[in-house]
Amino acid sequence: MRYEEFTIEGRNAVLEAFRSGKTIDKLFVLDGCHDGPVNTITREARKGDTIINYVSKERLDAMSKTGKHQGVMAYAAAYTYAEVSDILDVAREKNEPPFIFILDGIEDPHNLGAIIRTANLAGAHGVIIPKRHAVGLTATVARTSAGALNYTPVAKVTNISATIEELKKEGLWFVCADMGGETMYNLDLKGAIGLVIGNEGDGVSRLVKEKCDFIASIPMKGDIDSLNASVATGVLAYEIVRQRLM
Repeated sequence: MRYEEFTIEGRNAVLEAFRSGKTIDKLFVLDGCHDGPVNTITREARKGDTIINYVSKERLDAMSKTGKHQGVMAYAAAYTYAEVSDILDVAREKNEPPFIFILDGIEDPHNLGAIIRTANLAGAHGVIIPKRHAVGLTATVARTSAGALNYTPVAKVTNISATIEELKKEGLWFVCADMGGETMYNLDLKGAIGLVIGNEGDGVSRLVKEKCDFIASIPMKGDIDSLNASVATGVLAYEIVRQRLM
């Protein structure tokens, strides 16, 4: 659950949040409500990357902590998002080949926070997440990252596949985690690299997998078939770290 201070309720409060420049991940509006103040709010939302959800009164009532939502609620990001270009700039400033985590639909805020923490410690230059069907930078993510969000830029993009194509033009190669791939120890993962991690349940989507240059599997000897998404990210990230240190 999000912490209450990142949930904004009521028309004036939500409008003020947009106008003050806060990063708003999602806006929830009472379905069928299109009066002047609500139209002003949705117009502000469309200027940025905010996802607008039209929902029932029952849904808003269930989400509300104050009972005074006035047909409008918003989820504010705990941190400001970076641009993909900012992540590449970090690599250039450090004079290092880019090392980027690309997350294809991570939904659990604890997983996202842990992955951002791993990205920071593994020396990755940033993390890219999708705009839809994934968790954003919530308070839980911030807490779980253990401060890493202060140092590791996170960019939010509309289309992961298109972003991979753009980054290929910058010289990056992409490796995704999938059980059907080549054992990670047999792959050359040095140089400019993007590590692609899929959704907790469905893994990397077909369209994104087709964009990847390598498909890596983690050797597993146990009786269950998969690692937690954040643990798998850590295992693969540190194989990349090992190769970069060679």
